[in-house]
Amino acid sequence: MIQKTSGSPPAWSHIPAAAVTELSNAYEIWHAAYEKTLTPACTKPEWDEKNRIRDDSEKLIRQFVNIYLRYHPAVTNEDKENMGLHIPDPVRTPIEPPKTAPVFHIIQLGPELLGITYQNSAGRKGSRPRVVSGARIYYGVFDEPPVSQNQLPASVWDTRCPCQINFREAERVKRAFFALKWEIGKGGGLSGRPQPCAPLSK
Repeated sequence: MIQKTSGSPPAWSHIPAAAVTELSNAYEIWHAAYEKTLTPACTKPEWDEKNRIRDDSEKLIRQFVNIYLRYHPAVTNEDKENMGLHIPDPVRTPIEPPKTAPVFHIIQLGPELLGITYQNSAGRKGSRPRVVSGARIYYGVFDEPPVSQNQLPASVWDTRCPCQINFREAERVKRAFFALKWEIGKGGGLSGRPQPCAPLSK
């Protein structure tokens, strides 16, 4: 077992000596490979080997930190601060919904296929507000324009522009209507307004 070197009591006694030895050995192996790269005679295979060992060592370090330091109940927040570890905030910071709606365009991609491109009001295609994860696309096919976007019966969640939506053969002589809103992740955001597109071509 080992004990921490700083911070307030209680002292640590939860880290097995074998885990510390494994960590120390990994460092020695990496350092030996690293020293070879400091000479002018260093070869590419030696450089690649040093990088391979570093990647393996980083995985071991992350595992050690997560098991014995970051999440172990014996490690206090003061300990984590002393080690420079991030201390998670138990209180989630509320994120305000975006104050804009997507600007979007409808593209005819095929007889029964429409594409929807969307963007922030003053951005490039596919751009979105910083806190937004993607767009919720509501749509429906009607003979007459819907009175409210709440009448749109279907929706799809999209994070990559453009979004493609397939329609049925029977809907080709009708008109499709769309409304989009930004979503932070699980809901949120302000909706757009239904926008008609041309009748689906035969």
